[in-house]
Amino acid sequence: MAENKVRAEILETGNPKIKSARIIIHAKPSSVFSILSNPKRHEEIDGSESIKASVSGPDELILSSKFGMKMHLVIDYRILNMVVEYKKDELIAWRHLGRWRWRYELVDLGNGSTQVTETFDGTFAPGIAQIWLNLRKSYPWAQIAVVKTLVRLKVVAESK
Repeated sequence: MAENKVRAEILETGNPKIKSARIIIHAKPSSVFSILSNPKRHEEIDGSESIKASVSGPDELILSSKFGMKMHLVIDYRILNMVVEYKKDELIAWRHLGRWRWRYELVDLGNGSTQVTETFDGTFAPGIAQIWLNLRKSYPWAQIAVVKTLVRLKVVAESK
């Protein structure tokens, strides 16, 4: 029997600095959003595998919430993020000092399922950060991380 592999759909954004994908999760938007809005759960779903631990912040993020993460990407470091977009059970996005954003948009499909679109958006990054993103080849890497994160989010959300 062939195993059905879970995949997220890569979306063509028309902008090389915006990497996006979507997936259908068989869970209500409130259940999915509760995972996304809890920074202590981000390590579980992180497709980049760069999050090592949540070190500060609330159990539930809202607009302007700040939360810190212990990270590893070539070196160990800590980063402080802030929620910059928020609509409960529908939208959450955060950024850090580099100003690029991670955004999650949830659409209730009305049958107990949720369409989730994740976007890595580098357009907010200032010039020096753009240089960093390009030198690190972050955009192709971010596309892979977005897809992997959505697959991990689906597995976590559907395991309840």
